Amino acid sequence: MSLEPFLAVFVITQFRRHLKNDGLLTKWNKYLNIGYYIAIAIFVFGVSFDHGERLTMILSHLFFLGVVISPYYIEDLKSGKQLAFALIPYAIAGLIKDLLEKWFPNFYDNHDNLIQSLVMFSLIWAFSLWLISRKQTKALENERKQRFAEQEQNRMMAAMKVNLESEVRERTAELTRQTEELQQTLSELKSTQAQLIQSEKMASLGELTAGIAHEIQNPLNFVNNFSEVSIELLEELKDEVLDKLPDDVKEDAGDIINDITQNLSKINQHGKRADAIVKGMLQHSRATTGKKEPTDINALADEYLRLSYHGLRAKDKSFNAGMKTSFDPDLGKIEAIPQDLGRVLLNLFNNSFYSVTEKKRALGEGYDPTVTVNTQKVKSPSGVNMVQITVEDNGTGIPQKVLDKIYQPFFTTKPTGQGTGLGLSMSYDIITKGHGGELKVETAEGEFARFVICIPVGNVAQS
Repeated sequence: MSLEPFLAVFVITQFRRHLKNDGLLTKWNKYLNIGYYIAIAIFVFGVSFDHGERLTMILSHLFFLGVVISPYYIEDLKSGKQLAFALIPYAIAGLIKDLLEKWFPNFYDNHDNLIQSLVMFSLIWAFSLWLISRKQTKALENERKQRFAEQEQNRMMAAMKVNLESEVRERTAELTRQTEELQQTLSELKSTQAQLIQSEKMASLGELTAGIAHEIQNPLNFVNNFSEVSIELLEELKDEVLDKLPDDVKEDAGDIINDITQNLSKINQHGKRADAIVKGMLQHSRATTGKKEPTDINALADEYLRLSYHGLRAKDKSFNAGMKTSFDPDLGKIEAIPQDLGRVLLNLFNNSFYSVTEKKRALGEGYDPTVTVNTQKVKSPSGVNMVQITVEDNGTGIPQKVLDKIYQPFFTTKPTGQGTGLGLSMSYDIITKGHGGELKVETAEGEFARFVICIPVGNVAQS
């Protein structure tokens, strides 16, 4: 049995060490293991099958030669070229020796001493160069270690310098920070006081709204139920009585019945709409449970968009603005807190309508105020499925100088008495903290403002 499989394992082991030093072992580890397996397979085949001795010999030499010359063709193995240079003569000499011995025995017997000397010389050559390479490698490693030690020492000195400078800066800024902390504490106390007052007002308003909505609910139910019953009675009247009337009054009676039926249908339609509005008022006034539930984002956005529009119309009859919607029909329901999310949407819609109204007052005719709302499924940069709600208007936009402050509590660009400055702050907390999403703004002053809500889908609820 030839030594080539064992030498191949030795060479592969040396390549592994070079690749480890170069930081490339992970990339080539799988291929090195395959090389080990091939060498073992050749050895096992040669031991197990005596009649395959020639085939084993050829495979051993070709595999060993391939392993040895690989540094000349693979850039990552270039550090093993010196070892390859040392072993290539032995690989060629060993191949020639075995070929002559197996296929040309007479020639081999006549030149046995010369061939053996050639093989022995190539082996000595390989061993000598390997020793020299090993010494050079050790010298390079020692030099690398020395350089690393010097670099580490320099790094430690630099780190100590940075730490000292940082400590000096921290001590210098300590008094400034303490002053800022006192001012911030005072500001937070004032903000908390104002927030408590606002919370009490909102709680009182919620109770009042809930009471009114409950009182309206009963007459609405009466209107809806009796309109439906009346429609059914008219249909029965039409089927049973109309045909029995004289021809001269039959047509007029039919028209009257149809008109009454249509009127009752309109009463029922608008009664159900009023019922939906009352239910929305009850839901909006109800304190949030903080629990997520299956929520139809499209329906929620559409409901609060119209609630905002009609609410502003009720306050100002001159108010008017266009609304464009583009809802993804495949959005389905997602787990969310509908009351909180509704508050966010209502605040954004109110802000957009306010912005386009102000621009309309400034520009007059020729300007078309428009608020656009759309929903769609998107993926975050990390691959998370999200629902995106975009609220855009072509109003006054947001000045760049205040863009970084819009999420701060009590900050507002509206005139005194027209804004609390809590809307966007509350919206930001609801989206980021309550739903684990993000609220982004894109704007150009005097042109547009676009708020983008992204909420992780999580477990999608079945429709």
